[in-house]
Amino acid sequence: MEHDVARSSLLRRPMLALACTLVCQLVAPTIAMAGGPDPRQYMHGIGAVPATTVNTFNVFFSASGLPPRGADRSGSWPHDVYVAQWHADTGTLDAPHLFIQKPEAQEPVTVARNRAGHVMVSFEDGWNAPENVTQRYGIYDTALRPIKPYPQQVESGGHSGHITAVGDRFVVFYSDGWVNGGGVDNLGSGNGVYVKVYDGHGKLLRSVDVAHDRREWWPLVAGGATHALLVWQEFVPGQTEANLKIAIFDPVSGRITGEQVLHKHLQYYTYSVAWLPAVERFLLVGVAKGNGFADLIDSAGNVRASIPCMPATVREAGIAVNQRTAYTPAADGRLLQLQAGPDALTLSGTLMNTDGKPVHWRPVGSVGLLRTSGALDWLSLTEKGLEPLRFDPEKAQAANAADQCR
Repeated sequence: MEHDVARSSLLRRPMLALACTLVCQLVAPTIAMAGGPDPRQYMHGIGAVPATTVNTFNVFFSASGLPPRGADRSGSWPHDVYVAQWHADTGTLDAPHLFIQKPEAQEPVTVARNRAGHVMVSFEDGWNAPENVTQRYGIYDTALRPIKPYPQQVESGGHSGHITAVGDRFVVFYSDGWVNGGGVDNLGSGNGVYVKVYDGHGKLLRSVDVAHDRREWWPLVAGGATHALLVWQEFVPGQTEANLKIAIFDPVSGRITGEQVLHKHLQYYTYSVAWLPAVERFLLVGVAKGNGFADLIDSAGNVRASIPCMPATVREAGIAVNQRTAYTPAADGRLLQLQAGPDALTLSGTLMNTDGKPVHWRPVGSVGLLRTSGALDWLSLTEKGLEPLRFDPEKAQAANAADQCR
Protein backbone atom coordinates (compact mmCIF):
# COMPACT_ATOMS: atom_id res chain seq x y z
CA MET A 1 0.00 0.00 0.00
CA GLU A 2 1.04 3.60 -0.44
CA HIS A 3 2.37 5.45 2.56
CA ASP A 4 3.19 9.01 3.53
CA VAL A 5 6.40 10.48 2.09
CA ALA A 6 7.77 10.99 5.60
CA ARG A 7 7.33 7.33 6.67
CA SER A 8 10.04 6.16 9.06
CA SER A 9 11.10 2.60 9.27
CA LEU A 10 9.81 0.55 12.15
CA LEU A 11 12.97 -1.49 12.50
CA ARG A 12 16.58 -0.44 12.02
CA ARG A 13 19.74 -2.46 12.05
CA PRO A 14 21.46 -2.34 15.41
CA MET A 15 24.98 -2.15 13.97
CA LEU A 16 26.78 -0.22 11.28
CA ALA A 17 26.09 -1.71 7.87
CA LEU A 18 27.47 -2.15 4.37
CA ALA A 19 28.80 1.35 4.02
CA CYS A 20 30.78 1.55 7.23
CA THR A 21 32.73 -1.22 8.96
CA LEU A 22 33.42 -4.90 8.74
CA VAL A 23 30.05 -5.54 10.36
CA CYS A 24 28.73 -4.34 7.01
CA GLN A 25 28.04 -8.01 6.50
CA LEU A 26 24.71 -7.38 8.21
CA VAL A 27 23.33 -5.91 5.00
CA ALA A 28 24.54 -8.61 2.67
CA PRO A 29 26.42 -11.79 3.50
CA THR A 30 30.12 -12.35 3.27
CA ILE A 31 31.08 -13.65 -0.15
CA ALA A 32 32.62 -17.09 0.32
CA MET A 33 36.29 -16.71 -0.53
CA ALA A 34 37.85 -19.77 1.10
CA GLY A 35 38.57 -17.75 4.21
CA GLY A 36 39.68 -14.66 2.29
CA PRO A 37 38.40 -11.10 2.73
CA ASP A 38 35.05 -9.94 1.41
CA PRO A 39 35.82 -8.67 -2.14
CA ARG A 40 33.16 -5.95 -1.88
CA GLN A 41 35.48 -3.97 0.40
CA TYR A 42 37.61 -3.19 -2.69
CA MET A 43 35.02 -2.37 -5.36
CA HIS A 44 31.25 -2.78 -5.39
CA GLY A 45 28.63 -1.57 -7.87
CA ILE A 46 28.87 -0.43 -11.51
CA GLY A 47 26.52 1.00 -14.14
CA ALA A 48 26.64 2.87 -17.44
CA VAL A 49 24.44 5.44 -19.21
CA PRO A 50 24.80 7.31 -22.52
CA ALA A 51 26.85 10.51 -22.38
CA THR A 52 26.49 13.72 -24.42
CA THR A 53 28.78 12.55 -27.23
CA VAL A 54 27.34 10.00 -29.64
CA ASN A 55 28.55 6.43 -28.99
CA THR A 56 30.00 7.45 -25.63
CA PHE A 57 28.90 6.21 -22.20
CA ASN A 58 29.51 7.39 -18.66
CA VAL A 59 30.55 4.41 -16.54
CA PHE A 60 30.02 4.85 -12.79
CA PHE A 61 31.52 2.54 -10.19
CA SER A 62 32.26 2.49 -6.45
CA ALA A 63 35.82 1.79 -5.33
CA SER A 64 38.01 2.14 -2.25
CA GLY A 65 40.55 4.16 -4.20
CA LEU A 66 42.37 3.43 -7.46
CA PRO A 67 43.91 0.96 -7.18
CA PRO A 68 41.41 -0.20 -4.54
CA ARG A 69 42.77 -0.37 -0.99
CA GLY A 70 40.04 -2.36 0.73
CA ALA A 71 39.02 -1.69 4.32
CA ASP A 72 41.07 0.83 6.29
CA ARG A 73 42.75 0.14 9.64
CA SER A 74 39.54 0.75 11.55
CA GLY A 75 37.67 -1.71 9.34
CA SER A 76 35.70 0.98 7.52
CA TRP A 77 35.04 0.72 3.80
CA PRO A 78 36.26 3.98 2.18
CA HIS A 79 34.43 3.70 -1.16
CA ASP A 80 33.87 6.75 -3.33
CA VAL A 81 31.99 7.01 -6.62
CA TYR A 82 34.07 7.31 -9.80
CA VAL A 83 33.07 7.99 -13.39
CA ALA A 84 34.90 7.28 -16.65
CA GLN A 85 33.87 7.71 -20.28
CA TRP A 86 33.84 4.67 -22.54
CA HIS A 87 33.87 5.10 -26.32
CA ALA A 88 31.95 2.57 -28.42
CA ASP A 89 33.83 3.45 -31.62
CA THR A 90 37.24 2.54 -30.21
CA GLY A 91 36.56 0.56 -27.03
CA THR A 92 38.67 3.10 -25.14
CA LEU A 93 37.95 3.73 -21.47
CA ASP A 94 39.17 7.16 -20.36
CA ALA A 95 40.91 7.58 -17.02
CA PRO A 96 38.33 7.56 -14.19
CA HIS A 97 37.87 10.58 -11.97
CA LEU A 98 36.13 11.10 -8.65
CA PHE A 99 32.46 11.99 -8.93
CA ILE A 100 31.36 11.82 -5.26
CA GLN A 101 33.80 11.67 -2.37
CA LYS A 102 32.80 11.58 1.30
CA PRO A 103 33.99 9.77 4.44
CA GLU A 104 32.75 6.20 4.87
CA ALA A 105 31.41 4.30 1.86
CA GLN A 106 29.18 5.33 -1.03
CA GLU A 107 28.33 1.94 -2.54
CA PRO A 108 27.09 0.04 -4.46
CA VAL A 109 26.40 2.76 -7.01
CA THR A 110 23.44 2.39 -9.37
CA VAL A 111 22.60 4.75 -12.25
CA ALA A 112 19.76 5.45 -14.70
CA ARG A 113 19.02 7.95 -17.50
CA ASN A 114 15.51 9.14 -18.30
CA ARG A 115 13.92 10.06 -21.63
CA ALA A 116 14.97 13.71 -21.25
CA GLY A 117 18.62 12.73 -20.74
CA HIS A 118 18.72 13.42 -17.00
CA VAL A 119 20.85 11.04 -14.96
CA MET A 120 20.09 9.74 -11.47
CA VAL A 121 22.93 8.32 -9.37
CA SER A 122 22.08 6.48 -6.14
CA PHE A 123 23.83 4.36 -3.52
CA GLU A 124 23.83 3.31 0.11
CA ASP A 125 25.75 5.96 2.05
CA GLY A 126 27.61 5.64 5.34
CA TRP A 127 28.52 9.33 5.57
CA ASN A 128 26.59 11.44 8.08
CA ALA A 129 23.96 8.73 8.46
CA PRO A 130 22.19 8.89 11.85
CA GLU A 131 20.67 5.44 11.31
CA ASN A 132 23.96 3.79 10.30
CA VAL A 133 23.30 4.07 6.57
CA THR A 134 20.95 5.91 4.25
CA GLN A 135 19.96 5.51 0.62
CA ARG A 136 20.90 8.75 -1.15
CA TYR A 137 20.77 10.10 -4.69
CA GLY A 138 21.65 13.00 -6.98
CA ILE A 139 20.27 14.10 -10.36
CA TYR A 140 22.38 15.58 -13.17
CA ASP A 141 22.00 16.50 -16.81
CA THR A 142 23.53 14.39 -19.59
CA ALA A 143 26.81 16.29 -19.23
CA LEU A 144 26.68 15.48 -15.49
CA ARG A 145 26.07 19.07 -14.47
CA PRO A 146 23.99 19.26 -11.27
CA ILE A 147 20.20 19.49 -11.40
CA LYS A 148 19.49 18.26 -7.87
CA PRO A 149 22.89 16.99 -6.82
CA TYR A 150 23.95 14.61 -4.05
CA PRO A 151 23.31 14.43 -1.13
CA GLN A 152 19.54 13.95 -1.54
CA GLN A 153 17.86 11.38 0.68
CA VAL A 154 15.67 8.51 -0.43
CA GLU A 155 15.28 7.00 3.05
CA SER A 156 17.23 7.31 6.27
CA GLY A 157 18.27 3.77 7.13
CA GLY A 158 17.46 2.65 3.58
CA HIS A 159 19.90 0.31 1.87
CA SER A 160 20.56 -1.92 -1.15
CA GLY A 161 18.76 0.44 -3.54
CA HIS A 162 18.53 -0.09 -7.30
CA ILE A 163 17.16 2.40 -9.83
CA THR A 164 15.75 2.63 -13.35
CA ALA A 165 13.91 5.08 -15.57
CA VAL A 166 10.46 4.71 -17.15
CA GLY A 167 9.85 7.58 -19.55
CA ASP A 168 10.71 10.78 -17.70
CA ARG A 169 10.29 9.22 -14.25
CA PHE A 170 12.92 7.61 -12.06
CA VAL A 171 11.98 4.53 -10.02
CA VAL A 172 14.02 3.80 -6.87
CA PHE A 173 13.51 0.32 -5.39
CA TYR A 174 15.19 -0.09 -2.00
CA SER A 175 15.17 -2.08 1.23
CA ASP A 176 14.75 -0.83 4.78
CA GLY A 177 15.32 -2.38 8.19
CA TRP A 178 17.14 -5.55 9.19
CA VAL A 179 16.32 -8.76 11.06
CA ASN A 180 19.26 -10.66 12.53
CA GLY A 181 19.62 -14.41 12.15
CA GLY A 182 19.01 -16.94 9.42
CA GLY A 183 19.90 -16.76 5.76
CA VAL A 184 23.43 -16.88 4.42
CA ASP A 185 25.98 -17.34 7.24
CA ASN A 186 23.17 -16.69 9.73
CA LEU A 187 23.53 -12.96 9.06
CA GLY A 188 19.83 -12.26 8.70
CA SER A 189 17.72 -10.44 6.17
CA GLY A 190 16.30 -7.10 5.23
CA ASN A 191 12.85 -6.24 6.57
CA GLY A 192 10.93 -4.90 3.59
CA VAL A 193 11.17 -3.44 0.10
CA TYR A 194 9.77 -0.09 -1.03
CA VAL A 195 9.49 2.09 -4.14
CA LYS A 196 9.81 5.83 -4.58
CA VAL A 197 9.15 7.63 -7.86
CA TYR A 198 10.82 10.93 -8.78
CA ASP A 199 10.47 13.27 -11.71
CA GLY A 200 13.46 14.26 -13.82
CA HIS A 201 14.28 17.14 -11.47
CA GLY A 202 14.27 15.05 -8.31
CA LYS A 203 10.79 15.86 -7.03
CA LEU A 204 9.24 12.97 -5.12
CA LEU A 205 6.02 11.96 -6.87
CA ARG A 206 5.01 8.75 -5.14
CA SER A 207 6.00 6.41 -2.32
CA VAL A 208 4.74 2.83 -2.24
CA ASP A 209 5.15 -0.09 0.16
CA VAL A 210 5.84 -3.29 -1.75
CA ALA A 211 6.55 -5.61 1.18
CA HIS A 212 6.36 -3.64 4.42
CA ASP A 213 7.93 -5.00 7.60
CA ARG A 214 8.51 -8.44 6.04
CA ARG A 215 11.75 -10.35 5.59
CA GLU A 216 12.14 -9.48 1.93
CA TRP A 217 15.09 -7.58 0.44
CA TRP A 218 17.84 -7.22 -2.21
CA PRO A 219 15.61 -5.33 -4.69
CA LEU A 220 16.38 -5.08 -8.41
CA VAL A 221 14.38 -3.14 -11.00
CA ALA A 222 14.29 -2.79 -14.79
CA GLY A 223 12.39 -0.08 -16.64
CA GLY A 224 10.27 -0.88 -19.68
CA ALA A 225 8.27 1.30 -22.04
CA THR A 226 5.49 2.05 -19.54
CA HIS A 227 6.09 -0.18 -16.50
CA ALA A 228 8.92 -1.47 -14.35
CA LEU A 229 9.64 -5.02 -13.28
CA LEU A 230 10.44 -5.38 -9.58
CA VAL A 231 12.47 -8.40 -8.46
CA TRP A 232 13.49 -9.29 -4.92
CA GLN A 233 14.17 -12.20 -2.57
CA GLU A 234 12.08 -13.53 0.30
CA PHE A 235 13.50 -15.15 3.42
CA VAL A 236 12.44 -18.76 3.99
CA PRO A 237 12.68 -19.86 7.65
CA GLY A 238 14.96 -22.81 8.23
CA GLN A 239 16.49 -22.67 4.75
CA THR A 240 19.68 -21.24 3.31
CA GLU A 241 17.91 -20.54 0.02
CA ALA A 242 15.31 -17.88 -0.76
CA ASN A 243 12.15 -17.42 -2.79
CA LEU A 244 12.47 -15.11 -5.79
CA LYS A 245 9.52 -12.75 -6.16
CA ILE A 246 8.48 -10.43 -8.99
CA ALA A 247 5.83 -7.77 -9.54
CA ILE A 248 4.93 -5.18 -12.16
CA PHE A 249 4.93 -1.51 -11.12
CA ASP A 250 3.17 1.37 -12.86
CA PRO A 251 5.09 4.55 -11.94
CA VAL A 252 2.18 6.80 -13.01
CA SER A 253 -0.57 5.24 -10.89
CA GLY A 254 1.67 3.59 -8.29
CA ARG A 255 -0.20 0.33 -8.82
CA ILE A 256 1.57 -2.98 -8.21
CA THR A 257 0.23 -6.05 -10.01
CA GLY A 258 1.21 -9.64 -10.64
CA GLU A 259 3.16 -10.18 -7.42
CA GLN A 260 4.24 -13.82 -7.30
CA VAL A 261 6.93 -16.23 -6.21
CA LEU A 262 8.60 -17.13 -9.49
CA HIS A 263 11.37 -19.41 -8.23
CA LYS A 264 12.01 -21.35 -5.04
CA HIS A 265 15.40 -22.53 -3.75
CA LEU A 266 17.05 -19.36 -5.09
CA GLN A 267 20.76 -18.93 -4.51
CA TYR A 268 20.73 -15.79 -2.38
CA TYR A 269 21.51 -12.55 -4.25
CA THR A 270 22.19 -14.30 -7.57
CA TYR A 271 19.80 -12.79 -10.09
CA SER A 272 19.68 -9.93 -12.59
CA VAL A 273 17.08 -8.25 -14.79
CA ALA A 274 17.02 -6.13 -17.96
CA TRP A 275 14.55 -4.72 -20.53
CA LEU A 276 14.73 -5.88 -24.15
CA PRO A 277 13.13 -3.07 -26.21
CA ALA A 278 13.26 -4.99 -29.50
CA VAL A 279 10.79 -7.60 -28.20
CA GLU A 280 9.20 -5.47 -25.45
CA ARG A 281 10.00 -8.03 -22.77
CA PHE A 282 11.91 -8.18 -19.51
CA LEU A 283 14.69 -10.74 -19.16
CA LEU A 284 15.35 -12.25 -15.73
CA VAL A 285 18.30 -14.56 -15.08
CA GLY A 286 19.46 -16.22 -11.88
CA VAL A 287 20.42 -19.41 -10.08
CA ALA A 288 17.99 -21.79 -8.34
CA LYS A 289 18.41 -25.41 -7.29
CA GLY A 290 22.07 -25.08 -8.26
CA ASN A 291 21.39 -24.29 -11.93
CA GLY A 292 20.95 -21.16 -13.98
CA PHE A 293 17.56 -20.12 -15.30
CA ALA A 294 16.19 -17.40 -17.56
CA ASP A 295 12.64 -16.03 -17.88
CA LEU A 296 11.07 -13.76 -20.49
CA ILE A 297 8.37 -11.63 -18.84
CA ASP A 298 5.87 -9.24 -20.42
CA SER A 299 4.69 -5.89 -19.04
CA ALA A 300 1.73 -7.55 -17.36
CA GLY A 301 3.99 -9.90 -15.39
CA ASN A 302 3.29 -13.00 -17.47
CA VAL A 303 6.15 -15.39 -18.15
CA ARG A 304 6.16 -15.84 -21.92
CA ALA A 305 9.13 -18.21 -22.23
CA SER A 306 11.72 -19.81 -19.95
CA ILE A 307 15.00 -21.66 -19.90
CA PRO A 308 14.61 -23.81 -16.78
CA CYS A 309 18.17 -25.10 -16.66
CA MET A 310 21.39 -23.58 -17.99
CA PRO A 311 24.88 -22.77 -16.64
CA ALA A 312 24.84 -20.81 -13.40
CA THR A 313 25.04 -17.03 -13.73
CA VAL A 314 27.12 -14.65 -11.59
CA ARG A 315 26.06 -12.59 -8.62
CA GLU A 316 25.70 -8.85 -9.41
CA ALA A 317 26.67 -9.36 -13.06
CA GLY A 318 25.00 -7.19 -15.68
CA ILE A 319 23.02 -8.14 -18.76
CA ALA A 320 24.08 -6.60 -22.10
CA VAL A 321 21.36 -6.26 -24.74
CA ASN A 322 21.77 -6.07 -28.52
CA GLN A 323 18.36 -6.09 -30.18
CA ARG A 324 16.97 -9.62 -29.61
CA THR A 325 20.21 -10.97 -28.17
CA ALA A 326 21.33 -10.71 -24.55
CA TYR A 327 24.57 -11.64 -22.84
CA THR A 328 25.44 -12.31 -19.21
CA PRO A 329 28.42 -13.90 -17.42
CA ALA A 330 28.44 -17.57 -16.47
CA ALA A 331 30.05 -18.79 -13.26
CA ASP A 332 32.29 -21.16 -15.25
CA GLY A 333 34.15 -18.24 -16.85
CA ARG A 334 32.23 -17.85 -20.10
CA LEU A 335 29.59 -15.43 -21.37
CA LEU A 336 26.11 -16.78 -22.09
CA GLN A 337 24.29 -15.70 -25.26
CA LEU A 338 20.49 -15.71 -25.11
CA GLN A 339 18.17 -15.21 -28.08
CA ALA A 340 14.69 -13.77 -27.46
CA GLY A 341 11.44 -13.33 -29.36
CA PRO A 342 8.12 -12.09 -27.97
CA ASP A 343 7.27 -15.65 -26.92
CA ALA A 344 10.58 -17.49 -27.29
CA LEU A 345 13.84 -17.68 -25.37
CA THR A 346 16.83 -19.90 -26.10
CA LEU A 347 20.39 -20.31 -24.92
CA SER A 348 21.89 -19.86 -28.37
CA GLY A 349 25.58 -19.93 -27.55
CA THR A 350 28.51 -19.21 -25.26
CA LEU A 351 31.52 -16.93 -25.69
CA MET A 352 35.06 -17.04 -24.39
CA ASN A 353 37.16 -14.00 -23.64
CA THR A 354 39.27 -13.14 -26.69
CA ASP A 355 42.41 -14.34 -24.88
CA GLY A 356 40.81 -17.81 -24.76
CA LYS A 357 40.98 -18.10 -20.98
CA PRO A 358 38.01 -18.46 -18.62
CA VAL A 359 37.22 -15.25 -16.76
CA HIS A 360 37.47 -15.27 -12.98
CA TRP A 361 34.19 -13.36 -12.55
CA ARG A 362 33.92 -11.56 -9.24
CA PRO A 363 30.54 -11.29 -7.44
CA VAL A 364 30.72 -7.50 -6.97
CA GLY A 365 29.54 -6.02 -10.27
CA SER A 366 30.18 -5.99 -14.01
CA VAL A 367 28.67 -4.29 -17.04
CA GLY A 368 28.68 -5.18 -20.74
CA LEU A 369 28.92 -2.52 -23.46
CA LEU A 370 28.39 -3.02 -27.19
CA ARG A 371 31.01 -1.57 -29.54
CA THR A 372 30.00 -0.14 -32.91
CA SER A 373 32.03 -2.95 -34.49
CA GLY A 374 29.74 -5.52 -32.88
CA ALA A 375 32.31 -6.67 -30.31
CA LEU A 376 31.41 -6.74 -26.64
CA ASP A 377 33.49 -4.98 -24.00
CA TRP A 378 32.86 -6.13 -20.46
CA LEU A 379 34.05 -4.06 -17.49
CA SER A 380 34.40 -6.22 -14.40
CA LEU A 381 35.13 -5.05 -10.86
CA THR A 382 37.91 -6.94 -9.06
CA GLU A 383 40.03 -6.62 -5.94
CA LYS A 384 42.83 -5.17 -8.08
CA GLY A 385 40.78 -2.68 -10.07
CA LEU A 386 38.53 -2.42 -13.10
CA GLU A 387 39.25 -5.32 -15.47
CA PRO A 388 38.44 -4.73 -19.17
CA LEU A 389 37.43 -7.85 -21.08
CA ARG A 390 36.51 -8.37 -24.71
CA PHE A 391 34.23 -10.91 -26.40
CA ASP A 392 33.53 -11.47 -30.09
CA PRO A 393 29.92 -12.58 -30.75
CA GLU A 394 31.01 -13.75 -34.21
CA LYS A 395 32.97 -16.49 -32.47
CA ALA A 396 30.16 -17.72 -30.23
CA GLN A 397 30.09 -21.49 -29.72
CA ALA A 398 26.73 -23.22 -30.08
CA ALA A 399 25.24 -24.26 -26.76
CA ASN A 400 25.44 -28.02 -26.22
CA ALA A 401 23.41 -30.48 -24.22
CA ALA A 402 25.58 -29.97 -21.13
CA ASP A 403 24.87 -26.23 -21.26
CA GLN A 404 21.11 -26.78 -21.36
CA CYS A 405 20.90 -28.77 -18.14
CA ARG A 406 22.76 -31.04 -15.80
